[in-house]
Amino acid sequence: MKESNTIKEMYHDERPYEKCERFGAENLTDAELLAVILRTGTRGENSLELARRLIHSGQGKTGLTDIHQWSLERLMKVRGIGRVKAIQIRCLCELSKRMAREAASSGLDFSSPQTIARYYMEDMRHRKREVLKLILLDSRSRFISESDISTGTVDMALISPRELFIEAFQRGASYIILMHNHPSGDPAPSREDIRITRRVYEAGMLIGIGLLDHIIIGDNCFFSMKEKGLIQ
Repeated sequence: MKESNTIKEMYHDERPYEKCERFGAENLTDAELLAVILRTGTRGENSLELARRLIHSGQGKTGLTDIHQWSLERLMKVRGIGRVKAIQIRCLCELSKRMAREAASSGLDFSSPQTIARYYMEDMRHRKREVLKLILLDSRSRFISESDISTGTVDMALISPRELFIEAFQRGASYIILMHNHPSGDPAPSREDIRITRRVYEAGMLIGIGLLDHIIIGDNCFFSMKEKGLIQ
């Protein structure tokens, strides 16, 4: 079938709205789901065609993961995506991230690297730049707070244990967890990642604040220093 310029000209069962109603949202393609959000297309192009073009207009990537990282300005550079559509897409991305985090929160256990990584995954795996996060826990390993210690290219050589433990002391923490992301998608630690982890662990042992883990977030995968035996 030749693609039409309007959704109404498509066969009834091929229209995203009708297809969702009849078969369920889980049976829609990525482009069809996005077309429902976009609602309208642009001149000579219906919303489904616009959605397909948007999904395949990334640099070196295709799919929704790429779009998840785009700013409003980047979205608005795509022909047919104005301010309103760009805001709708950004809000959809943020909503999906919050829903994933909320779903993961019910099973969150700070003694389990898997549940920690799952809880933070959707937030951190889409970051374009490296972020080092400090998670503070009380004597029963219950959550106190979290903060971003460093944003940009995380140069572990420039991050001293002193900075981490000052905040831990101020908040009365007994344990800490370090976490950072690798925008490349590969969570394998560098030599510097391992060196600073051991340094923080040893410093914590001396002052009575334990480093429970250092987790590196990749693209839907993670690396736990604790699981790999790099810290006790």
